[in-house]
Amino acid sequence: MALPRNIVSAVPLPRECSVIDHYPRTDLADAYSIELPPGVSQSPEELARFMFAHAPGWSRALMGLRDLLVAGLGLKTVAQLTATTPEQAAQRIAFFKIYSRRAGEIVLGEDDRHLDFRLSLLCPPAPRGRRLTVSTVVHCHNRLGRGYLFVIAPFHRLIVRAYLRRAARVGWPGATPG
Repeated sequence: MALPRNIVSAVPLPRECSVIDHYPRTDLADAYSIELPPGVSQSPEELARFMFAHAPGWSRALMGLRDLLVAGLGLKTVAQLTATTPEQAAQRIAFFKIYSRRAGEIVLGEDDRHLDFRLSLLCPPAPRGRRLTVSTVVHCHNRLGRGYLFVIAPFHRLIVRAYLRRAARVGWPGATPG
């Protein structure tokens, strides 16, 4: 019997992931992977845009709560990070800044006064891959960053898995003819 395609696995950071050595010291590093069905786009950017466009409602509610709690600390909120023009939208996915694009990978993230993070969406070109791996690395700047990370790390893990599962349930975008 075949396993369902919405199984999300915790995996080591892939060696080919460009964020693996991004910071001299990381305070969090994790990766989650899901099998992609045949015929699905292997464009990391398209997969990222799709995944973040289909965010579970409860995760949006958690981000709203997070914003209420951190706004007084001078940390960036989703509203401050959300693109407002087409030019800005081309350089962001959801509220994440696009840092780099290369064949098989897109790197998103943000820098703030308490911590910096990078999020890699890696989808190696066929025939090597039929998997999407989301890797996160975080570098804290201070005690506020370490405290913040301590509180949000469990939610981060739940959210990444939920985004991948939901995208699989909704149905990943199809490959566009080349």
